[in-house]
Amino acid sequence: MKKIAVVGATGYTGQELIRILVQHPNVKVHNAVSSSNSGKSYASVYPGLSKLADFTCSADDIDTLCSQVDLIFLALPHGLAAKMVSKDVLEKCAIVDLGADFRLKNAGDYDEWYDFTHPNPQLLDCSTYGLPELNREKIKSAKLIANPGCYATCSILSLAPLLKAGLIDESTVIVDAKSGVSGAGRSLSLGVHFDECNESIKAYKLGSHRHTPEIEQALNPYAKDSLAISFTPHLVPMNRGILCTTYGSLKKKVTDKDLFDLYREFYEDEQFIRIFDPQSGDYKYPETRWVKGSNYCDIGLSVDKRTNRAIVVGALDNLVKGAAGQAVQNMNIHFGWQESTGLTHAPIFPA
Repeated sequence: MKKIAVVGATGYTGQELIRILVQHPNVKVHNAVSSSNSGKSYASVYPGLSKLADFTCSADDIDTLCSQVDLIFLALPHGLAAKMVSKDVLEKCAIVDLGADFRLKNAGDYDEWYDFTHPNPQLLDCSTYGLPELNREKIKSAKLIANPGCYATCSILSLAPLLKAGLIDESTVIVDAKSGVSGAGRSLSLGVHFDECNESIKAYKLGSHRHTPEIEQALNPYAKDSLAISFTPHLVPMNRGILCTTYGSLKKKVTDKDLFDLYREFYEDEQFIRIFDPQSGDYKYPETRWVKGSNYCDIGLSVDKRTNRAIVVGALDNLVKGAAGQAVQNMNIHFGWQESTGLTHAPIFPA
């Protein structure tokens, strides 16, 4: 049994981590760190986990925790993990950071996209981008794993096969993305109050969303030319889910079946990627309701013959495959366990 700590344990992502970890056969939650709930029983914060998470929240710091546990999950707002992680900490335990602090390799990108100067830029070269389907071998030996963002995960998995095959013009890539309200976190904010977002949908951060450089960085190795995407996120009044509709102009004529065969081969051995066959079934394209509560990413495909564009639709649960589930997937790879351990629960429907 490995000892695990979760820092930021009472946010939405931290709660999802705890929910998965208390059902994982190979780990024990040693510490659930929450400065705002220190001293409270975890079940008093999340009664749904009563008799599953019978421990008390603490305010332990990472320098103390790293000598007590085998791995620490950091589920914190951006800017905090960068100040906490050090080479001394990494010598004692592994870190999976669910925030953005170690995703980008260029320290200057944090000034531009996150409005803070990275305090430990030397660690950016030590971090491994934790998207298992594309980076599994590096994750195995990594001590500092940067868990991808939810929008980024869906966008990257949707576009990688097209780019690697050289089928689309890199200058034409558009990502139109929608997220449930839990993606904004548990902190109070006027824009996610019920009366502000219910019965409405809105675009935000046009041309300036922080996941843009992350998506480009991850996909550039698959592109023939430098990639610059147009990324527009939208807030949808639902609790969970990401839906990304991505577009790219095709360089040659292909069919829906050609795309399906390409994606099926690319993700042939990936347990958590499900490709929808556009030629069969009542449901040809993914929906967020079919992935809710699960670690799956569903992908659907179509060719717009009139404009000769590829259209790829990706769907995932932003709190699971887009955050906590993928973090556990990374932990499993790091410790050499079956990658799906603790993650085989089916989607919840209806919910």
